Amino acid sequence: MRLFYSPASPFVRKVVVLLHELGHADDVQLETIQTTAFASDPGLVASNPLGRIPALERPDGPTLYDSRVICQFLNERFDGNFYPQDSRRWETLTLEATGEGIMDSAVSMSYELRLRPENEQSAAWVDAQWAKVSRAVGALNSRWMRHLSGPLDMGHIAVGCALAYLDFRHDARGWRKGNDALAAWFEGFDSRPSMQATRPPAG
Repeated sequence: MRLFYSPASPFVRKVVVLLHELGHADDVQLETIQTTAFASDPGLVASNPLGRIPALERPDGPTLYDSRVICQFLNERFDGNFYPQDSRRWETLTLEATGEGIMDSAVSMSYELRLRPENEQSAAWVDAQWAKVSRAVGALNSRWMRHLSGPLDMGHIAVGCALAYLDFRHDARGWRKGNDALAAWFEGFDSRPSMQATRPPAG
């Protein structure tokens, strides 16, 4: 299998962290590409018409895309237990969606600030995206610590990768302020070998 990959993408990192946690990081080839919202990699588009990463090429079926689809596939392929089958499943899926939503807004901010000329950037757009991030982080801190303190599942991985991306691209906004419980949880999660092995390069 081949995963279209960029080390800076939190969506890709989520998939690779899962592979490490499953013990199968060496079973998927990472295909590093350069792609942006304005210029999609031609090889990626051939596999995923949306031109987005991650995308997982398989020898026995069509390419899978969207990190949630890929993670569920890999969890099943490698007999993982990162999607509980009891009542915790719905919490796990909601936490995964929350992590993805934080990533969506944070990446949108990055595109606005890093890819658009300064005179075309919208401060109101950036602030609106950060408001979504801030609400989600606050909700994690106030409502979800019981789940995050429990057995490792896909919700933990999605939230952990989302918070790591905030540190990577938007550290100056200080998501930890007022979210002490979540910050303490993340400090432990970020020290996991899977997170250390997938840390994006600076810059």
